[in-house]
Amino acid sequence: MIPVPHLLAVVGLLLATLPSWTSAQTQSDSPLLERGEYVFKISGCGNCHTAENGVPLAGGRPLVTPFGTFYSPNITSHKTAGIGAWSADDLQRALHHGVSPQGRNYYPAFPYTSYTRMVAEDIRALHAYLLSLPASEQTNRDHDLVLFLRWRVAALVWKWLFFSPGEFQQRSDQNQQWNQGAYIAEAMAHCGECHTPRNLFGALQLDLAYAGNAQGPEDELVPNITPHKGTGIGDWSRADLELFLQFGELPNGEYTAGTMDQVISELRHLTAGDREVLIDYILALPPIENRVSR
Repeated sequence: MIPVPHLLAVVGLLLATLPSWTSAQTQSDSPLLERGEYVFKISGCGNCHTAENGVPLAGGRPLVTPFGTFYSPNITSHKTAGIGAWSADDLQRALHHGVSPQGRNYYPAFPYTSYTRMVAEDIRALHAYLLSLPASEQTNRDHDLVLFLRWRVAALVWKWLFFSPGEFQQRSDQNQQWNQGAYIAEAMAHCGECHTPRNLFGALQLDLAYAGNAQGPEDELVPNITPHKGTGIGDWSRADLELFLQFGELPNGEYTAGTMDQVISELRHLTAGDREVLIDYILALPPIENRVSR
């Protein structure tokens, strides 16, 4: 038998450590962090801010565009190299207005043009979750851009011409399910940033929203996802979209590849209810004839 003094010592040690363990569990299971993790995944933060074989969220992933190559920044909780010193208001300003805590205007390669629609509660949850993750001291890499874009005033001018900030507003002529799906597609998942063609200045051509993009990320062809029978996904069933959003499986039995495969790795975390309303939204898009090819 264990001597009573030793047994009491063990019990005392367990009781002494219980509060800190309970506190850590409570923190990890808090609704704020749970929502933050969900927003993080559906918004695709991990894919864009992690370089191939790189440290998670430490940045450095290249985004090749007609204007040069952008490199994503470190968004870990490191106080100087990352965003560890940012407040929730700082993150909200970045996502809603495309402005850094130092007042620098971000280039629209950072899709604040969609994130501006995110509600403040989701941004605060995202901020809490990001700051709960490990820090990395990896420094940010400078963008390699065409000459006239190397001054941030170019980003300010672009925003003045093409950017309209503002949180998502529900449409009274649509039901709750449609509005919920619209919020996921237009704000968090920012589907239009890849699936909508851009004009000469890199601004989205909203009259062709979701109709495909011949010059997508990584110079990939991004398909038309409007329900047009000939050039879009008008022949897809709800079951087809269910399989695609969960597993990346196409109606012909093949699987998506490239950048979209990485997107699916995050979208598969959608709750069943959110997946259903996102499908509702996609199937309700205006069918647009636009064959994406080169």
